[in-house]
Order: sequence, then C-alpha cells, then structure tokens
Amino acid sequence: MERKHNPRLTDNARTLRKNMTKEERHLWYDFLRTYPVRFLRQKVIDNYIADFYCHDARLVIELDGSQHYEKHQQVYDAIRTERMEERNLTVLRIPNNEVFRHFREICDYIDLRVKEAVDR
Repeated sequence: MERKHNPRLTDNARTLRKNMTKEERHLWYDFLRTYPVRFLRQKVIDNYIADFYCHDARLVIELDGSQHYEKHQQVYDAIRTERMEERNLTVLRIPNNEVFRHFREICDYIDLRVKEAVDR
C-alpha cells in the first residue's frame, strides 16, 4: 500500500510551521486557527508540503508568491495539484498579494468551499 506522505519531509514541515510567511501567519492567526472545522499548517501530503490542509473538507490551500508565476514553477505546481487531486483533494491557490488586499473575501471563499465540501 502506498504511503500517505513522505516521512522524510516531516522535519522540513516543522521548520516551515515555525517560519511562516507573513501571508501565511495572517491567514492562520486571523482566520484558520479558530475556524470551526480543523485546519493543519504545513501538512505533508505525498512528497509535498501543503500550506494548509482540512481533512474534513478534503481541502488544500496554497498561498502562492511571485515565484509561482515562473514557467518551471507553474509546471511543478500543475503536477503537484494533479497529484493531490488524484487523492480526491481540492486545491485552492491564492496569490500572496491578495491575502492582504482582499482578506475578508478570501476568508468568505474558503468558508464557502469548506461548507460545500462538508455538507456533501
């Protein structure tokens, strides 16, 4: 049976949790941490580390910085998203610059997607 995650990434995930970007901190501390459906930070899934993960909603949230617009990173992200979707996960990609500009709208969108998924 295939493993759910790569245990070699656990230490890296722990380091990323301790060193979140300002956008990740904002979304985590001002919304996801106290959200009524549990989210995890820097969750190892397969050979990847998802920024945020909600098991109940089968939802991954990725905050994308400017490097995600480079061609090689777009290819990597597409493969990564495809791999997660093969596990029946939904991946939401949110540009970093939108976190501060449209924070309330992003929170409402995440809330809607979680409720849709949990109510199925």
